[in-house]
Amino acid sequence: MADKQYEAMLDELLKDCKTAEDVLGKNGVIKKMTKALLERMLEDELTHHLGYEKNDPAGYNSGNTRNGKTPKTLKMEQGKLPVSIPRDRNGEFEPVVIPKGKTRFSGLDGKIISMYARGLTTRDIQGHLEDLYGIDVSAGLISNITDSVVEEVTAWQSRPVDAVYPIVYLDAIRVKIRDNGSIRNKAVHLCLGVNMAGEKELLGLWIAQNEGAKFWLSVLTELKNRGLQDIFIACVDGLTGFPEAIETVFPDTQVQLCIVHMVRNSLSFVTWKDKKNVVADLKSVYQAVTAKEAEVHLEAFSQKWDTKYPSISKSWRDNWVNIIPFFAYPTEIRKVIYTTNAIESMNRSIRKVIKNRGAFPSDEAATKLIFLALKNIAKKWTLPIRDWKAAINRFVIMFEDRVILP
Repeated sequence: MADKQYEAMLDELLKDCKTAEDVLGKNGVIKKMTKALLERMLEDELTHHLGYEKNDPAGYNSGNTRNGKTPKTLKMEQGKLPVSIPRDRNGEFEPVVIPKGKTRFSGLDGKIISMYARGLTTRDIQGHLEDLYGIDVSAGLISNITDSVVEEVTAWQSRPVDAVYPIVYLDAIRVKIRDNGSIRNKAVHLCLGVNMAGEKELLGLWIAQNEGAKFWLSVLTELKNRGLQDIFIACVDGLTGFPEAIETVFPDTQVQLCIVHMVRNSLSFVTWKDKKNVVADLKSVYQAVTAKEAEVHLEAFSQKWDTKYPSISKSWRDNWVNIIPFFAYPTEIRKVIYTTNAIESMNRSIRKVIKNRGAFPSDEAATKLIFLALKNIAKKWTLPIRDWKAAINRFVIMFEDRVILP
């Protein structure tokens, strides 16, 4: 019987509808139904508040009565929705379904945050909402809605982390931020961990004037205070003092310099016509089967190129202790730890989101957008190592007394 009643109701609602616009449009049936349902719920709330139905004699001399209605315009996903809010004479009625002061529903907030997280500027968001829903929203409203994530960012940034991460990538990107009336290129420090289950997890983001070993030391100390006890392998670029900063906080951690960074830095000394040959010779070094073989190839490289480019082999030898750790691992793990590609890929995605920004008005604004962007990026993450079981088994053997399985 109930199904037939619903069908009859739908037939009545849809009898004059000819197109999808008649149902879903700005003045469609869905919008009219929403208005009717909300106003019915508000009337029921007032009835519950007063304790008697409309026109019920029980209300006479009760001390409080209905007192007309107040018009209000809500901003919703379907556009602007005018509703009538019932009042009581004593002014004590506090609606729940549409609280006092509320002019929009969370669905609209979610849409605004989603657009903001994808890099749309405030002006872009205003234009989209006007085009799609006929809603005129102020820049201040958009800012207030996106500011709602600030508490979430604070909680996320201070949350406890796992005790052990087999692999951690550390890197920084540059963003323009207004500071004391000037626009500065600040460093956003990012720490990406791979947990014992083989899943990527961003451990935090920190903004500072410059990227430096001293600031990374404070980042790592903070992570330790949040519960991080051990890192097996830290993958980093060639920042001076970086390995020492890591080893100060986590003395048992193996520091693996990014080979791609080493090659790029080496090529900055090389003329265009020599680059292809230099790359090929360096490849024989970092693609060697063992560290000993790599050392032989580096010596051959030195004999061939030192006369012309003496700084290249010197740079590799100076950093050799932090270049060779990956030779101790099988191919599956080598592919992940010899380069910081995992975090650089994340950085590229962040840059796509922030490219429309001239400069952020504050560190907080930059943190807010990058945090929201990272939430979207994380939805697409897959395991960094295809056969993580084989990788974790190797870690269990190599770091037997340090492994804490999930």
